[in-house]
Amino acid sequence: MNVVLVEPEIPQNTGNIVRTCAATGAKLHLVKPLGFSTEDKYLKRAGLDYWHLVKIYYYDSIAELMNRYPDGNFYFSTTKAGKWYTEFKYEKDSFLFFGKETAGLPVDLLKSNWDRCVRIPMVSEARSLNLSNAVAIILYEALRQQKFEGLK
Repeated sequence: MNVVLVEPEIPQNTGNIVRTCAATGAKLHLVKPLGFSTEDKYLKRAGLDYWHLVKIYYYDSIAELMNRYPDGNFYFSTTKAGKWYTEFKYEKDSFLFFGKETAGLPVDLLKSNWDRCVRIPMVSEARSLNLSNAVAIILYEALRQQKFEGLK
């Protein structure tokens, strides 16, 4: 599986996601600009000693990533989606997109991919979940559908 973070802002969240990717074998794709330095101590601390277990790729734009994988199966996490993340069948090596903590994914990206937008159900009073929690929830559902291939 592939986890895509678009313009992440909080180093601790990205560090936690690094650890989740390491534990699951998922690749991490980071779309710039990043809201922190990759040398950030909080990022490193949250990722613990898992950095060597993760393949991390960097892109200057969403378009660059999508052009690199023209046949990719892309899914977009947003609180605005009409369908729950459990209503989709994730293919092996799917790309799971997540937006920055303060704004989510760009509206134009969501509109042009509405049929592939997913949401995590929650009470109406809650704005959203923590980014690293949302990644873990959706990633593990995608892995479950793949029968946790390669995991013990």
